[in-house]
Amino acid sequence: MSFHRRAGKRRAALPAGWLRLIPALTLVGCCCGTGLAAGSDAASPPATDLTELTLQELMNIEVTSAAKTPQSLQDATAAVFVISREDIRRSGVTSIPEALRLAPGIQVARISSNAWAVSARGFNGRFANKLLVLMDGRTLYNHLFSGVFWDIQDTLLEDVERIEVIRGPGAALWGANAVNGVINIITREAGATQGTLLTAGGGTEERAFVGVRQGGKLGAGTFLRLYGKAFERDGGRDASGREGADDWRMQRAGFRLDRQADAVDAFTVQGDIYRGRIGETFVVPTLSPPFSRQFDEDTDVSGGNLLSRWCRTFSETSDLALQVYFDRALNHDAITGQARNTWDLDFQHRFAPASRHSLLWGLGYRYYEDDTRPGLTVAFDPEDDSKELLRAFVQDDVELIPGRLRLTVGSQFEHNDHTGFEIQPTLRLRWTPRPNHTLWGAISRAVHTPSRAEDDIRLDQATLPTTPPTVVALVGDRDVEAEELLAFELGYRSQLTPRLALDVATFYNRYRHLVTAEPGAPFLETEPAPLHAVLPLVGDNRMHGKSYGAELAADWHPLSRWRLQAVYSYLQLLLDVDTGSKSDLFKELARTAPHHQASLRSSLDLPRGVELDLWLRYVDNLPAPDIGSYLTLDARLAWTPRRNLELALVGQNLLDDRHPEFASEKLDAAVMEIERGVYGKITWQF
Repeated sequence: MSFHRRAGKRRAALPAGWLRLIPALTLVGCCCGTGLAAGSDAASPPATDLTELTLQELMNIEVTSAAKTPQSLQDATAAVFVISREDIRRSGVTSIPEALRLAPGIQVARISSNAWAVSARGFNGRFANKLLVLMDGRTLYNHLFSGVFWDIQDTLLEDVERIEVIRGPGAALWGANAVNGVINIITREAGATQGTLLTAGGGTEERAFVGVRQGGKLGAGTFLRLYGKAFERDGGRDASGREGADDWRMQRAGFRLDRQADAVDAFTVQGDIYRGRIGETFVVPTLSPPFSRQFDEDTDVSGGNLLSRWCRTFSETSDLALQVYFDRALNHDAITGQARNTWDLDFQHRFAPASRHSLLWGLGYRYYEDDTRPGLTVAFDPEDDSKELLRAFVQDDVELIPGRLRLTVGSQFEHNDHTGFEIQPTLRLRWTPRPNHTLWGAISRAVHTPSRAEDDIRLDQATLPTTPPTVVALVGDRDVEAEELLAFELGYRSQLTPRLALDVATFYNRYRHLVTAEPGAPFLETEPAPLHAVLPLVGDNRMHGKSYGAELAADWHPLSRWRLQAVYSYLQLLLDVDTGSKSDLFKELARTAPHHQASLRSSLDLPRGVELDLWLRYVDNLPAPDIGSYLTLDARLAWTPRRNLELALVGQNLLDDRHPEFASEKLDAAVMEIERGVYGKITWQF
């Protein structure tokens, strides 16, 4: 791995290899259009315009993540928000983390052009560990460091059917680490993406991007989708205005095959591969004055996944599903190198054991393995490791009063190689006093189980100018226990009028055994030279706390072609160390999420196929990383000159030249400010 300094951010167009990829992707789409699509259905119709749906239809949108079985949004006994395909299109976002800003209760902050901090109801950070994220049932959670590496999680956004966002624990169904929320990214079935789609564009920050998708019919009930995409995103600037090295280039391709053999059996096989180069400016400790150095580095990333799912429907009240997937991810930079493999097997069965009962149960097995190499600041001991996870869950949904009162009780039972056996139960009650009005409440327990980092890592964070020099290092400990949450939730969801819908959720959370870093006994090291001391901060569970807050979402159609959506979130997180703790280092987590967040979106359909979308967002200040509050505006103007052809102009962060949003909490990297950007986009379907 070679290190090199860059005088400034690269503002050149895509490299030559990438330029060759653009016509290649286009050629693939055109060839598929004459081959695979020859026997396909007609080209897909344009996306459904949600401004034309009634609120009753919006409240009946089907969701699956809250109960792990289909139900209407109105009937969900959880704080659920649905980000639709149309929401994504009209917001003008270009990545999944940006789309998550649409939901209440989700903290989304951009660390740099390519790094994100995303969490639910607090504890935000680059490696936020209390939010479980899935894509089509495949977990995106990183078992090595915890959290999600958002710079490698992507797909063609036009193929996302919806993103279901659950705030609050979902561990009873989804297992450990679904502590403060679950995000499920659901892509469209292949049969819904027939024909050819080409999209391309570029601008000041979104330097260049291109995507192609081809869908075809292979036979009766069998559909295939192929896609490819590539992009280059410009970097940001630091506080002094210096151009950063955080540029971002990715290439990705994938497929999905769906077969509905009959009314009983359905099969899905899908997969993705990707590769890219991700820039960043690191600050690492050294053993000689000035005891730190800063350098620019490109991280090479690559990986892929393959998933298969079989579903059998016996009746309206009985079905089963079997899913298996494999995921591989590699990234290598100066800080550390890693290769991660995940194998997962999941089975679930739903049936009605008695009148008014719907019983859902399932089993699962997951095997992780990783191969790491030490870098400038991060090392694992042992370097290679593997873990197993066994899980089972059961949930009974009981209709106590038909059409009025429903009780849900269930639990997840897991055994992991970190903390052993864990039980995560939930009890939920839903009352429907009259049509279109739902009141729900829940009590749940969830746990975050330690990752490899909390067990085995050594992360050198700083060098103190003592004699000899003293390196301060975070050190894992295999005695670290699971962090625990006991959550109390209450919510109300209603269609107040034919043009106004309201969703309110409140919560009170109690946390125990939160991870701290306790000072250990210093020791001397001779390698690397010169002689130096090490002050270890060792992982332990000596912190507790509570949080409470409220989240509001309102959807109003003042006119048939005008939609207004408002969301607001309030969060208070209070943490304290236990008696006997000697460090309050991680108490700063209480100050990494804003107390207040709000946004207002306007979607207006104008004559002659013109759309105007405005999105105003406010984020309160973050005291711990010393980030000030900010107000920003995104705008999108689109025109459809003819059916299936759309031209769009999007402006992002329009109210200031640039602003910071977050600072990396454990990995010391330069704080980048997010700049104002404008890009154009063309989308053509045929």
